[in-house]
Amino acid sequence: MSQAVCILGATGSIGQSTLKILQRHPEAYSVYAVTAQSRIAELVEICKQFRPKIAVVPAFKVDELAQLLKQQQLSEIEILPDEAGLIAVAEHPEVDIVMAAIVGAAGLLPTLAAVKAGKRVLLANKEALVMSGDIMMQAARDHGALLLPVDSEHNAIFQCLPANYFDAERNGQPKLGVQQILLTASGGPFLNHTFDQLQTVTPAQACKHPNWSMGQKISVDSATLMNKGLELIEACHLFAVKEQFVTVVVHPQSIIHSMVQYVDGSTLAQMGNPDMCTPIAHALAWPERISTHVAPLDLFVHSQLNFQQPDTQRFPALKLARQAMQQGGIAPAILNAANEIAVAAFLHEKITFIQIPQIVEYTLNSMDNRTADQLEVILQADRQARDIARQFVVNKGS
Repeated sequence: MSQAVCILGATGSIGQSTLKILQRHPEAYSVYAVTAQSRIAELVEICKQFRPKIAVVPAFKVDELAQLLKQQQLSEIEILPDEAGLIAVAEHPEVDIVMAAIVGAAGLLPTLAAVKAGKRVLLANKEALVMSGDIMMQAARDHGALLLPVDSEHNAIFQCLPANYFDAERNGQPKLGVQQILLTASGGPFLNHTFDQLQTVTPAQACKHPNWSMGQKISVDSATLMNKGLELIEACHLFAVKEQFVTVVVHPQSIIHSMVQYVDGSTLAQMGNPDMCTPIAHALAWPERISTHVAPLDLFVHSQLNFQQPDTQRFPALKLARQAMQQGGIAPAILNAANEIAVAAFLHEKITFIQIPQIVEYTLNSMDNRTADQLEVILQADRQARDIARQFVVNKGS
């Protein structure tokens, strides 16, 4: 029986890769709903090809989308606005699978709605888990949702863990013979830059990742290593381990996507060409496997793999993320909010590259930590952190 898929963030890189896989397996999947923030023309093309029942856009884009759909004789597609629309499609009773691929904190509430509706949630929005990890994981347990990681690293870890790992009570300690999670990082485009060189890098340089094709925000996060910091926090929540059981390993080739070490001395690695279609297909079909266009790994071409420790002096964002996870409470939400503001300011050339972690650290130090057991507390912390970070940007730019 065909499964109905809702794609939150259909015009982004993850959304596009998801659609590519769905197009390859029309007998198994149909597109029920798609959402977009600004790329309305691209959304119309998606609607033409996949004929979803519902499309969600910001309220000020509704009329534009309605007119374009009418021109394409697609007026039967229902249009819903804003966050309420995102939540409505994420929890829609006819939706089986939700691809959560909205970038940043904007993806939190619709992702949580999908979890509370008991969906199979393919989690590409790491920020939602960073902000509200305890709440999200508890909701998944309470409502029987299947939360499957799409980030290539977390999907790799998932594949390398014992099949019954999630049935074991963990309480922050790895179980079933697992000793350590090794989270790989490419190191980004500035891996070998000196600190002086980092002071003058441009947004265009930061967005040019050596291995992956990604959006601007995640590309900058990869360049600062904040992306790996957010993934460290995400891994702690997904696999219910304390941060000391997650080691970041810089692996420039991005062939090994992550590893799991066991108490008997074994290290299991998941390998493959750097293409997001592989983890997306795995999460879509799990526990089965479905074909993709991704070529099998040629070990004779990739004959040399390198590994090194991350340099947290040149890239302090990773250290800040680990500290935020150690502190717990609202600290990860503060970290994420400040980083989103800082990255946006850098992309608009209001601050320099090295000021991104400075803004994050300043914001973390400017707010008192408290427990994050209520969603409103997290959202309030997010708003406050953004205000502090914005003011820092203004002061730096003046």
